[in-house]
Amino acid sequence: DMSKSRQEVLIERPEGGRRRRMTVMATRQDYDGFAEKLAAIGRPIIVGFEATGNYHRTLAHRLLTAGFELRLISSVALARTREALHNGWDKNDPKDAQVILHMLRIGATRRYVDPLVAGINDLQELSKTHETISRMKTQTWHRVLTHYLPLYFPEIARFAGNSRSDWFLALIERF
Repeated sequence: DMSKSRQEVLIERPEGGRRRRMTVMATRQDYDGFAEKLAAIGRPIIVGFEATGNYHRTLAHRLLTAGFELRLISSVALARTREALHNGWDKNDPKDAQVILHMLRIGATRRYVDPLVAGINDLQELSKTHETISRMKTQTWHRVLTHYLPLYFPEIARFAGNSRSDWFLALIERF
């Protein structure tokens, strides 16, 4: 389970037995040590994780370059599965690690594609920037229409829905 400063890890061997729990701090030294411990197992390793903001990207890139198979868990699917398995919404990192392990077992995952390795990082960043700017533009326009114009021009409501007043609203938006 990913967070800003640490990752909660739960390791289960295919033959069963006791699960191994560990905490990996978000440092290069811990990431390298974690990759070495996984490689020492000597078997194909599948790593599952929930993408949390951008916190997953550094560890995912390190593990992908070390040759491990990575699986992405949907945040929504994780939340619904946690609610179903634990009969409630209570959330904590060790519990999430157990649910992620369960979702790996049942195959409710997607293959992780690292944007740097796939060569789409710049396109992804541009897309995120465009989405943020578009959202802020829409929010600002809605604030103008629902707060500032009614405050200073209470009679604007009858003109705002009229297609003949588009020129007026364009003028207000521009200036």
